[in-house]
Amino acid sequence: METILASQSPRRQELLRRIVPEFTIMPASIDETIQPDYQPKEYVYAMAEGKAEVIAKTHPFARVIGCDTIVVQDQQILGKPANRMEAFKMLKSLSGTTHQVFTSVVVKQAGKTAALTSQAEVTFYPLTDAEIAAYLDTGEYTDKAGAYGIQGEGALLVKAIKGDFYTIVGFPLAATYRLLRDFEQIG
Repeated sequence: METILASQSPRRQELLRRIVPEFTIMPASIDETIQPDYQPKEYVYAMAEGKAEVIAKTHPFARVIGCDTIVVQDQQILGKPANRMEAFKMLKSLSGTTHQVFTSVVVKQAGKTAALTSQAEVTFYPLTDAEIAAYLDTGEYTDKAGAYGIQGEGALLVKAIKGDFYTIVGFPLAATYRLLRDFEQIG
């Protein structure tokens, strides 16, 4: 059975290889504009489902995996920063506070769909402007929801996490393994 990951994220690819040794990478392009009427869980699910659906339409018999991750502070979705200034503002707002990270994984194959949404909490240390600038100098913030990557230098910003670490990375590994295992048993 062919498995397709509808994501170009190197982190997701690395983690998926732990449970599915061979798969094809086929990033899905969808409109990720944050709509004001979406609740965070609805939005992250819609994005993951949309990515899986785009690829499943042209590969209906493959097992397609779509994913999305968002950072949420005070019910506001923090997407990927457009530039360094926006990233600075995001990190400044996260400084010394606790926020949520949601990751949705949607699997589609031959008209069947299975999904999960995992949530974790991240607390940042209080950050000085110099600490934020030093982190931004790494360039790691680009293409990251909330302007940080916990699996890299961004770990130095984090005081505590509650929940699945891999949810924060963008691919809840154990939950996805179980989702794929159970998906095989759907009739």
